[in-house]
Amino acid sequence: MSNRQARTDVILIGAGIMSATLGSLLKELMPDWEITVFERRAHAGEESSNEWNNAGTGHSSLCELNYTSPKPDGSIDISKAVKVNEEFQVSRQFWSYLVNSGLIQNPQDFISAVPHMSFVQGEQDVAFLNKRFKALSGHSLFDGMEYSDDPDKLKEWMPLMMQDRNVSKPIAATRIESGTDVNFGALTRMLFAHLQSQNVDIQYNRQVDNLSRTSDGGWELKVRNVESGTVERHTAKFVFIGGGGGSLHLLQKSGIPEGRGIGGFPVSGLFMVCQNPEIVSQHRAKVYGKAPVGAPPMSVPHLDTRVIDGKESLLFGPFAGFSPKFLKYGSLMDLFTSIKSHNLVTMLAAGAKNVPLTTYLIKEVLLSKEKRVEALREFIPQAKSEDWDMLVAGQRVQVIKDTAAGRGTLQFGTEVISAADGSIAALLGASPGASTAVSVMLEVIGRCFPEQLEAWQPKLKEMIPSYGESLKDDAKLIRDIQASTAQTLGLEDCQQEPARVLQEA
Repeated sequence: MSNRQARTDVILIGAGIMSATLGSLLKELMPDWEITVFERRAHAGEESSNEWNNAGTGHSSLCELNYTSPKPDGSIDISKAVKVNEEFQVSRQFWSYLVNSGLIQNPQDFISAVPHMSFVQGEQDVAFLNKRFKALSGHSLFDGMEYSDDPDKLKEWMPLMMQDRNVSKPIAATRIESGTDVNFGALTRMLFAHLQSQNVDIQYNRQVDNLSRTSDGGWELKVRNVESGTVERHTAKFVFIGGGGGSLHLLQKSGIPEGRGIGGFPVSGLFMVCQNPEIVSQHRAKVYGKAPVGAPPMSVPHLDTRVIDGKESLLFGPFAGFSPKFLKYGSLMDLFTSIKSHNLVTMLAAGAKNVPLTTYLIKEVLLSKEKRVEALREFIPQAKSEDWDMLVAGQRVQVIKDTAAGRGTLQFGTEVISAADGSIAALLGASPGASTAVSVMLEVIGRCFPEQLEAWQPKLKEMIPSYGESLKDDAKLIRDIQASTAQTLGLEDCQQEPARVLQEA
């Protein structure tokens, strides 16, 4: 067992899209800083960032119905949809900067133009979708959205889904051509290849077992080689915990007061995948429906075109399930070891509140393949079981904390937890996650490096032209940024046009 000591400026835990993004931003801001990355797996992007562990939707609220909700007066609240869309535009700006600067190449290897659609059935949901369309299409971020409840028009938009469909009850859809499919696994690997070329020390098969404060205000990490078992000590002035579901345990071990009282609820997932070219060629879109009653937002059913290594396939799901693991390659004890004296009451309150959710997840686990194919037939009426295989997706851990809404509230989305002195930060939570990685990492930078922020402003503005400005309030800025990033990323064919209503006469 080795006791080798190593010092560095920044340590990033986890080689996923979050650490890749933060490392890339910091290396541009401070090229001389020494950065070390520790990843427990053998390669980058093998957990939640992997292209087969998520749907690859460039989340921008173009099709995700759970980002818009009815208000008590019947109108539609679009504030979350606007926020998520704006954050995705920030990501596109940084990716464009990296491409224009020659720091990464071939954007077509990680981002493709794929239309985003919402699809609903039944009078009540059609009325909701119509209201949602009217609310969103008045905003510049959603220019180009189309709406139709005409079955003939829907056959043009989604021929596979309309084939043999009974249209005796109302149906409707919205479509926007400027949607994207993002291969976050490929992007993660590109970013780490870039960081490695900038002398960032990336160490795989390394498990961070513990971390503790040093006398000078930094952090010492106990890092174990999972192959040899040898242990090393590494110290850094700043630590980012970006280990997906594994982040909660390390946050708890840090002992910072900001991490007290926080728990996690794991949700597993399955997708069905079709790679039959005859079927795949009939559908090119990401089509989101409405989640079943009692389902978590991340379980909204959707039929997605995926573009991976230049090859298209279809994914349907996700089918949510329950596993006590916090990572796909984690331990069955993860949930139980995350329960501490300081979060016990919070976790118990969450358990009492979410019995229906737990019951729903267990039922999902027990579904047969044929039952899952029945769910698929809501999207593709003529779907055949033999054309679809099961795929185990990534594990997600939802944040549980006490809020104004009460004890043990289950949070959806991502959350940054940082120490008061800015020496350590952890990212918890799930979707829309990867799509908003740049905005989230800018939040980490703002919290943890406030003294350098003013000096960094010019470089941040160079990397992200809208930095410091509100996109949602500036239609011209939105159009300019969307046009320039589309050109750089090879998405010119999906430029937005004014919203249209295409209804049956």
